[in-house]
Amino acid sequence: MTQAGISVVRKGFGLAWLIFYFAFTLHLADQVRHDFIGYYNATVLSLYGHYSWFPRIDISPRVWLACMGATAVLWVVLSPFAFKNTRWMRRVATTVAAVQFLEGFGVIAATLRGGTVPSVHFEGVAPGFYTASLVLLASCYLVWSLKVSKND
Repeated sequence: MTQAGISVVRKGFGLAWLIFYFAFTLHLADQVRHDFIGYYNATVLSLYGHYSWFPRIDISPRVWLACMGATAVLWVVLSPFAFKNTRWMRRVATTVAAVQFLEGFGVIAATLRGGTVPSVHFEGVAPGFYTASLVLLASCYLVWSLKVSKND
């Protein structure tokens, strides 16, 4: 690899952002494949039935997939700013990494629990379980890269 190639990889946190994006898209595919939206809607309806203050936000699979697809496209569009190490993008990346870390941890915890609420049980593992560890690792790597690239 040339000297210029090394500097591109080390500049900012762009490589970590792209790895994180790849883990996110695999996780999204895992959730789609294992009926995330069915379990989500059942959980929301159960919570709404028990707590009148809980918002009833049930989502159609098409709307959910469109929102997740738009999120994935947005993250790709933001990648040049990760390579440039812009301050506002560092805040976005920190927030996204934290949220996705918690989401990955939540998927693993839900699998260990066997469901989300007492009336919603998984047939096997939770949607996204097979890639949750990738999301956790990619989130940690992104946070580490943000720390290392702080002065770039």
